[in-house]
Amino acid sequence: MNPITFLFLGFLFGLAFINIARKRPRGGASLLANGLVVAALIYVPFALMGCAGTMWLIVEVIAVVLFGAMAWAGIQYSFGWLALGWAAHSLWDFGLHIVGDGARFTAAWYPLMCITFDLVVAAYILLFMKRQAHA
Repeated sequence: MNPITFLFLGFLFGLAFINIARKRPRGGASLLANGLVVAALIYVPFALMGCAGTMWLIVEVIAVVLFGAMAWAGIQYSFGWLALGWAAHSLWDFGLHIVGDGARFTAAWYPLMCITFDLVVAAYILLFMKRQAHA
């Protein structure tokens, strides 16, 4: 399939995810936070199945911890941490799993879809924050 197709699918899945989130209390904060952790966690099985090696597995686990910390800070302190986490995850997808060595063990379609998914979710959080500030 064409890479543009995967980017578009990520966009559509992102819209579906935020549609579910926005119907929940506090704009779906807990769903958004858990989703960020899951987005990072998915790369761990890719590393395991792709025999990426111990160092890559450690890198992926550290990412889960870092994105988990941003998710936690987003719930505890400010949604800005959630927006930052989702936006940063799109950079993680691109830098490590499209142009970086992580592309060796990651299914090519996943980081493409994840980038647009992540950015749609980050934009939703920023818009939610803006609406809350003006309410």
